[in-house]
Amino acid sequence: MKCWIITEGMAGTENQCLGVAEALGVSAEVKRITLRQPWKSFSPWLGFEHARIFEPALSPPWPDLVIASGRKSIATSRYIRKASNGKSFTVQIQDPRVSPAQFDLVALPAHDPTRGSNVIITDASPNRITAEKLASAREKFSAFGKLKSPRVAVLAGGDSKSHKLTASITKNLAEQLKTLDAGLMVTTSRRTGEENTKILRDGLLDPVLRRGYEEEDIFFWDGTGENPYFGMLAWADFILVTEDSASMLSDAATTGKPVYVIALEGGSKRLDKLHENLRQKGITRPFDGRLESWSYEPLRDSQKIADEIRLRMAGHRA
Repeated sequence: MKCWIITEGMAGTENQCLGVAEALGVSAEVKRITLRQPWKSFSPWLGFEHARIFEPALSPPWPDLVIASGRKSIATSRYIRKASNGKSFTVQIQDPRVSPAQFDLVALPAHDPTRGSNVIITDASPNRITAEKLASAREKFSAFGKLKSPRVAVLAGGDSKSHKLTASITKNLAEQLKTLDAGLMVTTSRRTGEENTKILRDGLLDPVLRRGYEEEDIFFWDGTGENPYFGMLAWADFILVTEDSASMLSDAATTGKPVYVIALEGGSKRLDKLHENLRQKGITRPFDGRLESWSYEPLRDSQKIADEIRLRMAGHRA
């Protein structure tokens, strides 16, 4: 099967598409597409797509399957569907906020509003987490096994349109983590900010005595070397995630391990609904400085979408 992944180049949306392609067992060609004006500013509402608005250019032979995500990818999906005379099966990941009838299948999480006969609803976001990848990462990052047990992965996001990670929240988090009788694996992101990253790092690691960013029972990733994200998820007994990141939350909930949510300032109706759904399913709990074990059925959103694609493509070809 020839498969194209269409995105704007954002890592989060691209990983969602890759997760679905991998669940399908297909090797996908990733195309990062930009649009010429005025489509760039007015996509997906402008319409009237034609060959010259895409950079880089798109040309046949058209793929059997298009998996796309992101606002500007919508124009690309519509164009390929039309240019291929409907032979390319188009799948839009995330809520396109336009009629789902413009695609063959739309996959979106329960906290998004669009519904339709060709819309599949997932619990959270598709991702690339699988048992096989975690097993491989556990072997690759075997050094995490030397940390004190239980091991806690801390996935810190930060400021977004709806949430804010303040200095006081960061200081309180560092104090809570320092009191845990556990090994810590901590990673921050660009949205965490330099000030909050320093507060968290210095709150956990003695700024005078530390060598690098690692102590006996604390690993703090400084952004250099191979990204240990999968290794942290693989070795974690508990996972802590800041509430601003739906993607990291989805990753964590796919592992089947207890997931704690770190509260930030602000909120949004969409993300609040996601958090409510996952709490009701027994997947997440708010972090209050204590650790308790529980179990739940891990999310399988990528596989759920892949299964639906197989089913609908069989009917599409018939």
